[in-house]
Amino acid sequence: MKKDSKTKRTKWIRPRHAAVQFVLRILVRVYSFFVYHIRIRRYRDKRQCIVLLNHVTAFDQFFVSVALGRNVYYVTSEDLFCNGRLSRFLQWSCAPIAIKKSANDARAVLNCLRVAREGGSIVMAPEGNRTYSGRTGYIKPTVAALCRALRLPIFLFRIEGGYGVFPRWSDKARRGRMTAGVSRVIEPEEYLSMSDDELFATIRDGLYLDEARDTATFRHKRRAEYLERAIYWCPTCGFSARMESEGNTFTCRTCGLSVHYGEDTALSGVGCEAPFRFVADWYEAQSRAMLAADLSPYRETPLFTDTVGLYTTAVFEKRTLLAEEATLSVYDDRFTLSYNGGILTLPFAEIPAVTVLGRNKMNIYHGGTVYQIKADKRFCALRYVNTYYRQKEEKEDAEFLGL
Repeated sequence: MKKDSKTKRTKWIRPRHAAVQFVLRILVRVYSFFVYHIRIRRYRDKRQCIVLLNHVTAFDQFFVSVALGRNVYYVTSEDLFCNGRLSRFLQWSCAPIAIKKSANDARAVLNCLRVAREGGSIVMAPEGNRTYSGRTGYIKPTVAALCRALRLPIFLFRIEGGYGVFPRWSDKARRGRMTAGVSRVIEPEEYLSMSDDELFATIRDGLYLDEARDTATFRHKRRAEYLERAIYWCPTCGFSARMESEGNTFTCRTCGLSVHYGEDTALSGVGCEAPFRFVADWYEAQSRAMLAADLSPYRETPLFTDTVGLYTTAVFEKRTLLAEEATLSVYDDRFTLSYNGGILTLPFAEIPAVTVLGRNKMNIYHGGTVYQIKADKRFCALRYVNTYYRQKEEKEDAEFLGL
């Protein structure tokens, strides 16, 4: 009898993953207590599940493991896998599921199905990006189809107060109240009778959170610092504004408009009336302005320009530095990168996705290459991502600007 030449497929789930996460849960509990001052509600349901959460801090998914008290498998950005040996160690110890941000990634879906077949529970933030404004962001409707394919109980996990404690655009946590825990379970017998649209609406509404409020306080000496990572448009100057933060004050250096960022996250005018009550209101007005803008004057003259560091990335490899100082520019239909005496032109029509990573990085996917942009702390990657997505004719939501 001939021996089967096909090798048995290696299992995704390994006993060591549970041991590593046990240690991580202890460390996360200590770290999150001192940094986030968070209260994580324990949830004793031990069934295999898919956990969907709203995304506000860098540690959100670890809060889920603490709440459930068991091993789970995180769907995470492929950027985590571009750190050489560290990435290989993370893969060996935790086996997270890599996904390309702002792109439909069939491989990630297949890996989710694989983990589910092996009995693993999956954790995913369907926004794909942390909120810049305190309001839950755009969620792709395809999350409903994924949940239906997995046929697992859906645990909706809400994190409240996270934006006030540690807004995405900031480098510092503030002292305030934050809670996290399972808010609802959608059973398979409930959602299998729903249409995809109904299931998506249930997920979206269950995760939605608006942290633009004035009932809680979040204390720090530099509350407005680096707000220019999120707000790049001025209601007076438009996209020609030079926004700059200092301490608790946020100012347009072009026209002098200045606001104070309060402990209640509300904005108040400095020597004038504040144009918006909260950052979320300003952020949404900025998005509307970008969608309505006529960018035809920017065919030959760039809309935005910055000096940046330029890299290429690859999964399980270290980033490769192309230039410590490159000039990034965006026009109405393309990006350009000027470095080492040459100009690289990246037409929007040839780019499937652009995304913001963390607080201050940006990936541009072009052909088989991923270009990564890193710059100083006041760099606003968001404005480049927004400019790219405003022209996407096939976007599913007219207000989707890449976040």
